Amino acid sequence: MTIASIVEELDAEILKLQQARKLLSNGSRLDTLKLTAAAGKGSASSPRAKKRVLSPEARKRIAEAQRKRWAAVKKAAK
Repeated sequence: MTIASIVEELDAEILKLQQARKLLSNGSRLDTLKLTAAAGKGSASSPRAKKRVLSPEARKRIAEAQRKRWAAVKKAAK
């Protein structure tokens, strides 16, 4: 393979990449909306819902129930 043929192939590849970039940057409005909607899901810029806050009593009930489940699993393992 000669240097001239390598340069020709590189030029052809660069042209293809430039055309692809042009299509992506000047794409239709619908494509742009699809891309932004897909990017918006789970992105850092999307607002997050407020976290739920448990009362201390509810947290205690949940912890007690979990301890009971762990005890049952440990007892079954013996």
